[in-house]
Amino acid sequence: MAETKETYEFKKQLEALSKFQGRGTELISVYITPKYPISEITAKLRDEHGQASNIKSASTRKNVQAALEKIMQYLKTFKEPPANGIAVFCGNVSETEGKTDIGLYSVIPPQPIAVQFYRCESRFVLEPLEELLAPKGIYGLVVMDGKEATVAVLRGKQIKVLKKITSTAQQKVVKGGQSAARFQRIHEETVEAYYKRIGEAMDAFVEMKGFKGVIVGGPGPSKENFLNAKPFNYQIKILGVVDIGYTDEYGLREALDKSSEIIADQEAVKEKKLLDEFMKEVSRGGLAVYGIDDIRTALESNQASKLLVSEGMGFKEFTLQCPACGKTVKRYGEKPPEEECPCGGRMKVAEEKDVAEEFIELAEAKGIPVEMISDETAEGAQFKATFKGLGVFLRYK
Repeated sequence: MAETKETYEFKKQLEALSKFQGRGTELISVYITPKYPISEITAKLRDEHGQASNIKSASTRKNVQAALEKIMQYLKTFKEPPANGIAVFCGNVSETEGKTDIGLYSVIPPQPIAVQFYRCESRFVLEPLEELLAPKGIYGLVVMDGKEATVAVLRGKQIKVLKKITSTAQQKVVKGGQSAARFQRIHEETVEAYYKRIGEAMDAFVEMKGFKGVIVGGPGPSKENFLNAKPFNYQIKILGVVDIGYTDEYGLREALDKSSEIIADQEAVKEKKLLDEFMKEVSRGGLAVYGIDDIRTALESNQASKLLVSEGMGFKEFTLQCPACGKTVKRYGEKPPEEECPCGGRMKVAEEKDVAEEFIELAEAKGIPVEMISDETAEGAQFKATFKGLGVFLRYK
């Protein structure tokens, strides 16, 4: 589980960097792949420093050149890039107009960097690092009936709609002679065209790296008729078929819920099962606890069997001290509280600790598994809101 804390820290770094906004294109991002000669990178940055003299805005020119100088000085401390490469971010991060604060930040990712470039934009370029966090498994979801269909992709714990399709199939009309046959033929041709449009929308899956297959759901026989017609790319693997009542975004969620056995190892389903089990144990006073003190005790005593931590949590422990009488108290929250001491003094923050980081370190030291919980799913958001994004399963009571 040594990777858990590393990944947690990595996510925190990206979140902090994403908040910086430059004035003009003066925030520099440099990506260096493993084993690439540092001297060549420095030479390229020196060239960019010369090119920056052509920037019309005096303040932007000054900030860009100062940032480039700072990066080149920083790179002198390396003989070669770290094993996974390195990304360096530098620029004027001052929030005060007219003031300059050239900040430099470096990120060594938990996996090798695959791209190498220099960019100067109004924000730091983080996409190549964010892609390293993307789940490996990707699934297609198609929910449909005879009238409409929704084609979506399930990436990790997020469902993204790719296309909504409506059928223009004629209603079957009962008429005599040739008219009945003609209307039947038109109806069949229009249904065929509808199925073909769904199949064409599914072509997007083939281009996705890490694509595992498709789950098809819907009410009635249309989904089976569609699969029998096979109007989609032969490379697309159909993992399973589920009966559901809707063909919209709600239907996508319903299809995911009913696909648990089909994609049991998939992150969203696995996480839902885990949180359902946690809620069940908590509600019956069973083998799960929450709350800072109970979690810490369970981890320290090796009573915990698994630690759950919300990815989006910013929960901290603040040690407040009164400058007048020296009294100290501990408080928890995302922001330091404003509090008055009984003596009349105003409490100030003497120390702050990231609670999740502390618990992850403690769990890893004890060999206790850590599960990171998304805050982007309904269950994950509920876990964060109700339990502050922290909980543990117990080995015993």
